[in-house]
Amino acid sequence: MGPMPSSGKRPASPTGPFTPRDFQLVLLRRMADHNPGPVEDARRELEVSMADMREANKRWQGMVRSPRSRSAAARYRSVLGHPETETKRTIGDLECMVWQWPVPLWPTLRFEVMVAPDGAVWNEWLVRAPGAPAPDLRTVEDLTPWSCTVDEAARAFAPARPLEGTAPTRWGLAFTAPDAQGVRREVVAEFTWGLLQRTAVSG
Repeated sequence: MGPMPSSGKRPASPTGPFTPRDFQLVLLRRMADHNPGPVEDARRELEVSMADMREANKRWQGMVRSPRSRSAAARYRSVLGHPETETKRTIGDLECMVWQWPVPLWPTLRFEVMVAPDGAVWNEWLVRAPGAPAPDLRTVEDLTPWSCTVDEAARAFAPARPLEGTAPTRWGLAFTAPDAQGVRREVVAEFTWGLLQRTAVSG
């Protein structure tokens, strides 16, 4: 199976193969809980209904929770096909494999899966594509929905403190950042599948 197709628009099928396009609907379904506006725009671009999105998510959760389910790593390869890139990365004393796939809804991003030596998936989220320009994050106002990934925000506003997410696909960061007038603000940024969804600003 090749890269995720961006054409061939059709409703999600409750019985046919689970496709890379269906997986994009799974990403969107989780994001809709925090930031429905951009999700609605993406849904119209894909020409799918809310029911299609819910059905795709229901099928995905069924695969994840099934007692006969294949491993997470095998499931991603089955649904998304051969990764666009496969590299090794060292974290501490361990070396893992890093797989990345293109995602047509976000051309400058890749869906990344980190696989441990024993085959377990350590992490699964959206990251900036190799060679794609990173966003210029300087102030609170730059932190708009879908503008950056977890690691980009953490680097731009270091030191950032990770926060426990409310679900396995959600992350949070707490940090200080200047606003447009240069006043330092306390920021809590919420991410779904590694992509910024919303911020809470105080101070």
